[in-house]
Amino acid sequence: MSLEQVVEAHGVRLRPFRAEDVPDVVDGLADPVSQRFMTGLPSPYTEVDARWWIDAGAPAAWTGGGAAYAVADPATDRLLGTVGLSNPVPARGQAEIGYWVRAAARGRGVATAATRALAEHAFASGTARLELLTDAENGPSQRVALATGFRYEGSRRSAGSARDGGRHDLLAWVRLAGDPPGPAARLLPDLPDGVLTDQVVALRRLAPGDAELMHRLHSRPEVVANQAPPVPPTREAIERRCRLAESGWLTGEIARLLITDVSSGKPVGSCGLSYTDVAGGEASVGYALLPDWRGRGYATRAVRLLATWAFGAVGVARLAAGTVPDNIASHRVLERVGFHSEGLQRGRLPGLAGTRLDDLTFALLPGGLR
Repeated sequence: MSLEQVVEAHGVRLRPFRAEDVPDVVDGLADPVSQRFMTGLPSPYTEVDARWWIDAGAPAAWTGGGAAYAVADPATDRLLGTVGLSNPVPARGQAEIGYWVRAAARGRGVATAATRALAEHAFASGTARLELLTDAENGPSQRVALATGFRYEGSRRSAGSARDGGRHDLLAWVRLAGDPPGPAARLLPDLPDGVLTDQVVALRRLAPGDAELMHRLHSRPEVVANQAPPVPPTREAIERRCRLAESGWLTGEIARLLITDVSSGKPVGSCGLSYTDVAGGEASVGYALLPDWRGRGYATRAVRLLATWAFGAVGVARLAAGTVPDNIASHRVLERVGFHSEGLQRGRLPGLAGTRLDDLTFALLPGGLR
């Protein structure tokens, strides 16, 4: 792999670092977002650290078979961030791509442009496979991966290190030299304008700030009783679920949504859509409401909105919903939307103390949506 020192493409300039970049390197790497998601950074990050990077760190990346580019504005040549290649495996034609962007330059597509520019140049120079690793809670970085054609490949267990000495998983996104140009296809597209609504209820993506409400909802005895196994979640587990909601959406694992009342803006409950068979085009739905909002048609409206989105923008061919046999209220919600009972699966789900629970399955096809 033989890379050029200067690359101009997609509205950015990739060039070597210079001494005058020191203040902007400090600005970028002392930033809280960089400190949170980039492992191994000194804290606080100072001019001494920036000078070491420019004089020794970046050159070492090149001599080690990788690359470390300053990402600059072509009009001013001022540093916007960096993009580079690391951990090269020549025998596989493989390298890892990474980047950071100064806070002042975020939201302008700089990371996407720089990643696309370097990926294209690397492929043209003989690289066959690029990996991009992201923190599971770093949604913006995952969006960059998708926008630049990287596909989600799975989780790298304990591949990341934390400042406290612990380890955590990283998500692996991969692009091959022969992959088509443009953004990678997604199993779960974004909601139109961020919301689904029938002007009575609205569904939006679950967010970190919803943790208290979600814990209160999913700790209720009647909600727990309809889970498998019927064990109340911990507050920590709910907080993490909310922090990972965007990641679950972007990886195609699950779309978790909050249900709200349009007129008051108050939360009503939650619902979700997850694939059960990607190749077969089947997904499942689930939902739960707070007591004060039950019996008013809100669950039916929410499931209908979710099903309409699933059959439309998502493109699934079949929806399923599993319920415990005695949850009659949930059965009525599904039937009002158009689901039909397809039978009882005995002992399908785990219960408490080694017991098993029956699962009454409902299903809906596009033509049956009411």
